[in-house]
Amino acid sequence: MPVGAYEPPYYAVVFTSVKTEAADGGNGGAGAYGETAERMEERVKGIPGFLGMDHAGSPGGLSITVGYFRDADAIDEWRSDVEHRAAQRRGRAEWYESYTLHVAKVERSHGFERGHG
Repeated sequence: MPVGAYEPPYYAVVFTSVKTEAADGGNGGAGAYGETAERMEERVKGIPGFLGMDHAGSPGGLSITVGYFRDADAIDEWRSDVEHRAAQRRGRAEWYESYTLHVAKVERSHGFERGHG
């Protein structure tokens, strides 16, 4: 289920990536990548102002993760998290062929759920 709509303004951090063969399972990398991704999800949930995250991946290897944050301070706290910084370095060294990061201020938000109106 996608993250629900929040009362704006808040922020969306969009991380779009293509993983290396090692991150996808070559040379035992998928285990380390998956463990690190799980640990990062655990840590980001402890950031005051973190609202949730959505993730999607395509068979061609494109992956998109959107994290939602109440304010820029929450994003800054996540960006400066020591374990997150270490995971970023390892990602650039081993796990990503390429990535982009976009930070956007959400000004409008609404949702729909079948059977709920």
